[in-house]
Amino acid sequence: MKKKSLSAKKTIHKKINFKKILKDEKIFKVYKVFSKNLDNLNHINKIAISVSGGPDSMALCFLVSCYVSNTNKPIKTLFYIIDHGLRKESATEAALVKKKLKSKNLNLKILRWKGKKPLSNLQSLARQKRYRLLFNECKNSKINTILTAHHQEDVYETFFSRLLRGSGTEGLSSFAEIKKTFNFKGKKITIFRPLLNCSKQDLVYISKKVFNFYVDDPSNKLEKFQRVRLRNLISNLRNQGLDFQKLKLTVNNLASTNRAINELVNTNVYKNVVFRNRQHLITPKFFLYPDEIVFRSLSSLIKKINKNYYPPRGKQIINLIRDLNKKDKMKATLGGTIIEKIHNSVVITKEKLKKS
Repeated sequence: MKKKSLSAKKTIHKKINFKKILKDEKIFKVYKVFSKNLDNLNHINKIAISVSGGPDSMALCFLVSCYVSNTNKPIKTLFYIIDHGLRKESATEAALVKKKLKSKNLNLKILRWKGKKPLSNLQSLARQKRYRLLFNECKNSKINTILTAHHQEDVYETFFSRLLRGSGTEGLSSFAEIKKTFNFKGKKITIFRPLLNCSKQDLVYISKKVFNFYVDDPSNKLEKFQRVRLRNLISNLRNQGLDFQKLKLTVNNLASTNRAINELVNTNVYKNVVFRNRQHLITPKFFLYPDEIVFRSLSSLIKKINKNYYPPRGKQIINLIRDLNKKDKMKATLGGTIIEKIHNSVVITKEKLKKS
């Protein structure tokens, strides 16, 4: 066996000089907004950070590390990147991001999407797979909170995307909420977006200053993806004089309305759903609320019963409500549940999965 050369140079990992970097006025301003948002996370001892390698997530890596260092809070930070395997360069890029963070004493774990990839609806399915991989890792590691690098421009893009889709107040505004909790296989996991008030431009600046590096995903320039087309549209609207402060106010007002609706949904489920003998019994009063309240109440109930973080499709829920209102007797399956109506009584039970 060959002896290892004693003269070989060791790789020196330099810690980030937070104090020096925060002297930069622009970075300090972003950090103040970020730290104020993160202060709202109470009793957290572990946080997962979703990393893409782009400027937004690289800035997030710095900001969360700076926060932990400055506050001396006993928070363990775990960094994750998803290698979707959709481009031949993705594995190399993930390894490069890992190396770059390692040089700053930040350890990154690569999670890989294995198996056959879809040929259509690629971005949406890739996003769903990304969250499943992250949620599964968090469940196994007993982590309840994931930080993402979504920023101000993401809110606008999502707003226009859902506007084109004909979404209601929930779809149009839910992305503006800094915190959203999902139920994944019986475990509650919170997505926290502490950069929603920050601009993309500022995050690019931080990424360059701290790491002098970020991954430029070429798919972000492909017009075949709707989000890219919307990004270009928003840029043109900005040049045409669209007041983004007013747009932000509109989104925030919709979010406020959405919270009020959710209160009514919670009241409806609490008052008009009875759990007995592994069955959820829905009283007739459940369906006397306005259509939107009934729609969301039934959607959230099905999601809760099946312990899934995505509800069934809206059209399926609408059709189910229509049938429940029209028919005296019916039976249907939806979202892993069995819904049965006999006269005025509606019973929902969890569907038993067939053993393979």
